[in-house]
Amino acid sequence: MTSGNPPLDLDRALSVARAAAAAADRIALEHFRSSDLAVEQKADASPVTVADRLCEREIRRVLLAAFPDHAVYGEEYGQDGDGRCLWLVDPIDGTRSFIRGLPFWSVQIALMVDGELQLGVSSAPAFSETAWAIRGKGAWINDRPAAVSAVERLEQADVSFGNLRSLAGREEWSVVGQLVARAARSRGYGDFYSYHRLADGAQDIVIESDVNILDIAALAVICTEAGAVFTDLNGRPVGMETRSVLAATPALHEQLISLFHAF
Repeated sequence: MTSGNPPLDLDRALSVARAAAAAADRIALEHFRSSDLAVEQKADASPVTVADRLCEREIRRVLLAAFPDHAVYGEEYGQDGDGRCLWLVDPIDGTRSFIRGLPFWSVQIALMVDGELQLGVSSAPAFSETAWAIRGKGAWINDRPAAVSAVERLEQADVSFGNLRSLAGREEWSVVGQLVARAARSRGYGDFYSYHRLADGAQDIVIESDVNILDIAALAVICTEAGAVFTDLNGRPVGMETRSVLAATPALHEQLISLFHAF
């Protein structure tokens, strides 16, 4: 954090973020698999529901009641405020799954302080699963410590891909094909699920494109604190402009970066 600024109580901030996520969980579950769920199209052609908006309003209410001087940047209502503490909120990440009645959606809340991600909460109420982490203090899933696997060879790795359509349009698509051929297993759950499984050692690699910071901020903190290396496909650290993800165990990440750079 920037010198001269008073330290932020990150444990308290995490507690507030978890409370905000739990409140959003309850709202989202009231609308999940509802027969009369209304769906609209946003300007970018992505879908939005009343649940997305209600969840974000409640998250903002909880966060700002505790930290009125903080800024909030959310998926549905943009950014309010400007300061060293910025909350990043995706009220329902995986809205398409939510609409289709699939459980692969989550509430994502992260806190960035002085431009660096400090904590993240990823709550998946349809799975009764919540992951969280504070930078430098480890990661947790449902009150148990999270840690990545010890897998070091691609031939033993379980790899998950997200947004295959956009990956197929990238120059690195041939590398993706090589990975599918070499890896022990390939999957494509999408959204939060693969990152939780990476953090708890059940998967070893996550590759994704066409993302934004709100999709991945909390997950980046959680996976990193669980022992993963989390960058974009070019090996750059996660930031506000990140649009792709390469997250893996340290040994696998090093190998994959070499493959993508050799392209």
